[in-house]
Amino acid sequence: MKIIQVNNQEEGGKQAFNLIKQGMETGAKVLGLATGSTPITLYKEMVQSDLDFSEMVAVNLDEYVGLAGDNEQSYRYFMNHQLFNHKPFKASYVPDGTEEDAEKECARYDQIIEENPIDIQILGIGTNGHIGFNEPGTPFDSLTRKVGLTPSTIEANKRFFASVEDVPTEAYSMGIGSILKAKEIILIAYGENKAEAIYNMIEKEMSEDCPASALQQHDNVTVIVDQAASAKLSV
Repeated sequence: MKIIQVNNQEEGGKQAFNLIKQGMETGAKVLGLATGSTPITLYKEMVQSDLDFSEMVAVNLDEYVGLAGDNEQSYRYFMNHQLFNHKPFKASYVPDGTEEDAEKECARYDQIIEENPIDIQILGIGTNGHIGFNEPGTPFDSLTRKVGLTPSTIEANKRFFASVEDVPTEAYSMGIGSILKAKEIILIAYGENKAEAIYNMIEKEMSEDCPASALQQHDNVTVIVDQAASAKLSV
C-alpha cells in the first residue's frame, strides 16, 4: 500500500482528486464512490474542477434498506446533492433501498458491477475496520448482499439522523470481493477515532476481524490519512 499523509481533509480531498484525474487521463471510465463525511472534500474538488464526467459511470458502494432515493438520509440523495446534480455522469448507480426482494436486488447490482468494471474505487473506513457496510466477519470473497449494521456503525451514523432510533439497521452493500475487483483503490481516513482501524488494516495480519485488511491482497491501493488517523502506524 502507498500511504499519503496530509494535514487536513481539504488537502486529502485534493490528493484523492489528483489520483482520479490521473486515472481519467489514462483511460479510467468507471468510478466506485462512497458516502459519509470522509469523501465530501473530494466531491467538492470534483465539482469545482473543469473535468468533464459526462462519459463516466459511477457505481456506489451501498444504500440503506427502506429509504427511497428522494429521502434526505438516503445515499442516493447524498450523492445527488454532493456530486451528481453538479457534475452529470453518463450513468450513476446506487442500490435500490426500496427493493424488498434482497436476492433480486443483489443480483441486479452484481450485474451492474460486472457490466461496469470499476477502475478507481473510493473507500472510507469504519472505526471497526468496515469498508462499505462489510462489518467484521464478512468473507473476503463476498459479493453484493443485504447486511445488518452493527451497534457501533449505527451509533457512528446517528449524527445524520434525528435520533438513533431513526437510523436504518440494514443496508445493501457491495461485498469485499466486489471491492477487490477494482483496478485501483483509494481509501481515505481522518481523525484519531480511525487510527486503530488504519493500524489493523495495514500492519496486522489479514483477518475478517478487520474487513479493510483484505486490501493487503490488492496490488494498487493508496491510503490517504491525516496525522491523527496515522498516529499508530510504525512507518
